[in-house]
Amino acid sequence: MDPVLLGWPSDGPTLRLDYRRFSYAGKFVMSNTGKAIIRDPERSGTANSEFDDHVLAAVAFNADRTDSTTLWLRFVTVRDDRRGEGLGARLCRFAVDRADDRGYDRVRIAVNNPFAYEALYRAGFSFTDETTGIAELVLERPADRVPATRSTETYQEGLDEYRSRDLSTAEQEFLDAKRGRGPPQPNY
Repeated sequence: MDPVLLGWPSDGPTLRLDYRRFSYAGKFVMSNTGKAIIRDPERSGTANSEFDDHVLAAVAFNADRTDSTTLWLRFVTVRDDRRGEGLGARLCRFAVDRADDRGYDRVRIAVNNPFAYEALYRAGFSFTDETTGIAELVLERPADRVPATRSTETYQEGLDEYRSRDLSTAEQEFLDAKRGRGPPQPNY
């Protein structure tokens, strides 16, 4: 289950993810972002299939429009039956390593839920204290193999942003369990 780079934005890679099993599936059909995946070793993906069934996790990315030294991870998705296994964080670390190889200085991502926030912390990101216009929290890390500088205070500030929102029971329980704790260690 090693991650694979399908290509950079200029290569125009696309994926046909099953919308019933992947969040953001429609975003991976677009050819204007680079893509990387983790494949299911038990499936090869056949040309006869409506979807790319061999994919367990996928990430789409592209350069920042105003800062050529920054790569944005745009969408990260993990097949519904494989969530919680660390595949998203692993795939994001892989994308960061490829960004470093390509000459980017930093990698950013905007996340819209506390589970994604936690996964990106495990991938070495840290909350920037910025939000997007659609209330996503912006996280960042250097593109080299050293995680972002992280503190309990910054980690909790991001979680507090979510605590002030209308959340599912699972999200509320998750945030309650994280109250007062420091950020998770990156798993490399």
